[in-house]
Amino acid sequence: MAIHQNDHQARRRFVEWAQNEIAVVPDFHKRILFSDEAHFWLNGYVNKQNCRIWGEANPQVYVETPLHPEKMTVWCALWAGGILLQKR
Repeated sequence: MAIHQNDHQARRRFVEWAQNEIAVVPDFHKRILFSDEAHFWLNGYVNKQNCRIWGEANPQVYVETPLHPEKMTVWCALWAGGILLQKR
């Protein structure tokens, strides 16, 4: 379920659900895991979908890049037991 900035009803439903889960399983909050991943291209490419770069240079300049540049994917998760990190 996605929760958006102005979606107060969805936020309220989520809190009520979490409170119900905590009532059944007291350490429920310790079982929550927040995770995300990011891709880092080794040739300097930046994924413009997830990043905004403002500059004074001409944005129309054409730069050639290989079809499949090398990249590293980093995945991280945070939970009550600590931090999990994986690099691929």
